[in-house]
Amino acid sequence: MATERQLDTVLEVSGMRRDDCLRALGQARQALDQGRQQLEQLQSYANESQARWNHRASQGVTAQLLYHHRQFMARIDEAARFQQDVLKRLEAEVQRCEQLAFDAERELAALNKFAERKRQATLQALERQDQKHNDEMAANAHRRQASTQPWRH
Repeated sequence: MATERQLDTVLEVSGMRRDDCLRALGQARQALDQGRQQLEQLQSYANESQARWNHRASQGVTAQLLYHHRQFMARIDEAARFQQDVLKRLEAEVQRCEQLAFDAERELAALNKFAERKRQATLQALERQDQKHNDEMAANAHRRQASTQPWRH
């Protein structure tokens, strides 16, 4: 019985570990989605800024304004590259969390299978013990009957 309680505890801890891994995976996926949205916003802003610039440039601009626009666009491009690097790290984190969740799920499944086999073995041992006890009782009853009624033997 103590072993069964220990096994139940191990199963519970393994289940909590799996749940923690799944929770971390959900958070990592959410962070990745937010990172993608930020990159899309940056790219959209860059496209809108370039479209406004193209419209304005068609009417003529000064060299200083052109210089500032190029610096501004370079900063936006730098921010987009930085965000792409962030996305790579977030994707790696999602993959790491997926692997941890997979491993935790596999471990829990193996422990559940082991626990089920252990329970089945315990049940079979109890059934054999019960059968042995019943056989002994029947044999004793038969011996008592044979000793009190030898002619029926």
